[in-house]
Amino acid sequence: MLTALCSLASVATPLPAKEGQKGGAASSRRSSRPRQKSDSRIHLLHSDELFFDKAKNPDAQILRGHVRFRHDDVILTCDSACYYEQDNSFDAFGHVKMNQADTLTLTSRVLFYDGADQMAQARYDVVLTHFKSKLYCDSLDYDRLYDLGYFFQGGKLVDQDNVLTSEWGQYSPATREAIFNYNVDLTNPDFTLLSDTLHYNTGTAIARIVGPSNIDNGDNHIYSERGSYDTRAGHAYLLDRSIVSNKGTTITGDSLDYLEQGGTCRAYNNIVYVDKDNQNMFTGNYILYIDSIGYAEAADSAVCIDYSQRDTMYIHADTFKLYTYDIDTDSIWREMRAYYHVRAFRIDVQAVCDSMVYISRDSCLTMYDDPILWQQGQQLLGEEIKAWMNDSTIDSTHVIRQALSVERMDSISFNQVTGNIMRSYFLDGRMRQTHVEGNVLVNYYPLDDDSLMIGLLHAESSELKLFMGPEKLEKIWMPESEGKLHPLALIPPGERNLTNFQWFDYVRPIDKYDIFNWRPKKAGTELTKSVQHTRPKQRLGTGGAPARPKSAGKLTPSDAMRKE
Repeated sequence: MLTALCSLASVATPLPAKEGQKGGAASSRRSSRPRQKSDSRIHLLHSDELFFDKAKNPDAQILRGHVRFRHDDVILTCDSACYYEQDNSFDAFGHVKMNQADTLTLTSRVLFYDGADQMAQARYDVVLTHFKSKLYCDSLDYDRLYDLGYFFQGGKLVDQDNVLTSEWGQYSPATREAIFNYNVDLTNPDFTLLSDTLHYNTGTAIARIVGPSNIDNGDNHIYSERGSYDTRAGHAYLLDRSIVSNKGTTITGDSLDYLEQGGTCRAYNNIVYVDKDNQNMFTGNYILYIDSIGYAEAADSAVCIDYSQRDTMYIHADTFKLYTYDIDTDSIWREMRAYYHVRAFRIDVQAVCDSMVYISRDSCLTMYDDPILWQQGQQLLGEEIKAWMNDSTIDSTHVIRQALSVERMDSISFNQVTGNIMRSYFLDGRMRQTHVEGNVLVNYYPLDDDSLMIGLLHAESSELKLFMGPEKLEKIWMPESEGKLHPLALIPPGERNLTNFQWFDYVRPIDKYDIFNWRPKKAGTELTKSVQHTRPKQRLGTGGAPARPKSAGKLTPSDAMRKE
């Protein structure tokens, strides 16, 4: 029986087991490399029996029982072997074990070893052990000259908690680098990675992604075609428009730095952050997102886009920060802050201010520092503007101090109302009622039944209420007041506009691209604040994310921007 195996092996040399297409590719790749023949001889150290079979295999020494060979620093043991002393090679059978330099062990049921080419070809139940890593396969060629092991009929690498499988691959003990191709699967108790091509280092446990790959970790999903993933630290650095998805949010960027602990993701250049649940997104060149505390930060050409309504709202600022409170309760709410040079555009409404905050708990949007709000032909400004939203549509506004409302009638005629405080209420996005208190001044152009201007009504009062219909003003209410109506042809010079009148049409964003073009008010037209307030300050630190308060319920909208 042994002589028959030796005869079969001698015919099969140098490839004793039948290989598939991928094995043939690996063999041709090795043969294309320049090879230097080794002069060192294989030494037979021991065998219980040694005999010849001149009829069946005249070139082989037949060895049985505790066979032991040495070649350079390699020791090989097996149950039986066919030793070709003239060719400096042998075939080994049964419990084959090869040890190299006390760091690498190769076991199999069959092995052919060529001492001149320094090539070992192992077949059936092959296990390559290097330090704590084990490579399991059925066919493996180990090239000692280039210190590479190739498998080509499927293999599995076990490296502590990581298990990698693929159809074809290679492993270098010198660099501890493994390359896997075709249906690669990296499984860990914490994640799975599926790819077509993957490089993995058993020393660092870092996987290098060089083809379309998907990483799943609970609620988190990563897609990338190029990058690296530290499997021990759960740290991924991804390139080429990679995508990180988590609980309805996705971040896409030219490069992503993702840390599983805390769900922290930093994205750089041409970023798109999408929150499908809340129907909004951010774009820009830098975004930080921390899933564990619900914190996000966007900067560098950052734009917040809300598409929850028929018309999309675009908001630009130097920096956006999103905080989440009561994150683990049913009362979760968010606060978005926009710092510096804020410009917003939607077809039906536009706004400009220096800083802004939106609180989801009461749907309140507050604008600070020379805020201006436009809706169609109306302009609203003051020291501070609050707008309460209803499904992203304005429900009411509250202008605090130096309030001024302007409605353009024609190129020179403007309805104007000013006072200390101005509250307006909307229905279906259109203003229906306005209540003004404190030092009220009015310049108003009443219309006749044919919608022609009658004249200019100028009035002064302590309070004013305006009631608007679908098309025009229906009613004006004031307590005791002083006023007079000037015919159009007899309007006195200088009384056409109130003393604090300003029409800031040159500041108004004209489309979604214009939000990047900051245009300040002309010198001398800025409001002089009657009460000094501190703008919302950014928190200094590396991450910028605040610790989540034990209870955020005591915060009021007016406190929100000043609590830092």
